[in-house]
Amino acid sequence: MSVEQPREWQTVCRKAQLTADEALEFRLQRLKPDPHAMPLTGFLLLHDGKLRAYLNQCPHLGVELNWMPGRFMDADNLFIQCATHGALFKPDTGECVTGPCQGDALTELELRVEGGAVLVRAPE
Repeated sequence: MSVEQPREWQTVCRKAQLTADEALEFRLQRLKPDPHAMPLTGFLLLHDGKLRAYLNQCPHLGVELNWMPGRFMDADNLFIQCATHGALFKPDTGECVTGPCQGDALTELELRVEGGAVLVRAPE
């Protein structure tokens, strides 16, 4: 019988480093690294004064969302946009409102702020 290890929290940045409606991309640490797997990334977004963290992965194709490092928002800065096929996601819920994955949602990462530091946990 194997004992499952708890998922660990990782520090991403200081909350003071985040600017409204700009995203900060980061690499997620895995408990069991797979040398053949692509790196798993996430991003933090401070939108309407609320901090959100999502897995950087479109629910449609599994590709990363951003078209450049840290660039996740559409031209009007209203929605998170998938660079591959233009799907739009609500920043506050991750719900897809238009595109081939409409009705699906981004994978939200658990986050907490401790002593001004933003910490996240990878999904199970």
